[in-house]
Amino acid sequence: MGKGRLEAFSDGVLAIIITIMVLEIKAPEGATLVALKPLVPTLLAYVLSFIYVGIYWNNHHHLLQASTRVSGSVLWANLHLLFWLSLLPFSTRWMDDYHSQALPNAAYGLVLLAAALAYWLLQQRIIAAEGEQSALKQMLAHDWKGRLSPVLYLAGIGLSFVQVHLAQATYALVALIWLIPDRRIERRMG
Repeated sequence: MGKGRLEAFSDGVLAIIITIMVLEIKAPEGATLVALKPLVPTLLAYVLSFIYVGIYWNNHHHLLQASTRVSGSVLWANLHLLFWLSLLPFSTRWMDDYHSQALPNAAYGLVLLAAALAYWLLQQRIIAAEGEQSALKQMLAHDWKGRLSPVLYLAGIGLSFVQVHLAQATYALVALIWLIPDRRIERRMG
């Protein structure tokens, strides 16, 4: 299978994930700004999860642009990543429904952590498929965001049981870190 087909399939799955998340948002119980107030946690949870899906979509695109080979293990690693990302609508809804409770916030962080580890595994499988001289390996040599994110997710999971708002702020911080584009791959490919 070519990487174009893998990218198209992944794009479709990510589009469905975003669609599921937006369908979970219910209309307000009125036509006033006051009626929107109870939906603020829902909208914030959706925005955060939408940003995460967008970050993964963008980075996945760059990752595949930099890759030259797709092996069977790359396909499985990609499915592994998509599995964890497909749990974002569920964990977003649960965190939204119980935004002040520890377990749903910790579960959201766990999904983010698992997706980050799955993305790292996908990178490793692509590098293995390309061999020791992989250009991608050189491009990802100093991946401070990739190393810091799991640590912050673990901190957020722990903070969920201390102060859920700090956990939520930690998850938002990681998203903000990733919103600043990583130009290593673009510079190398450009």
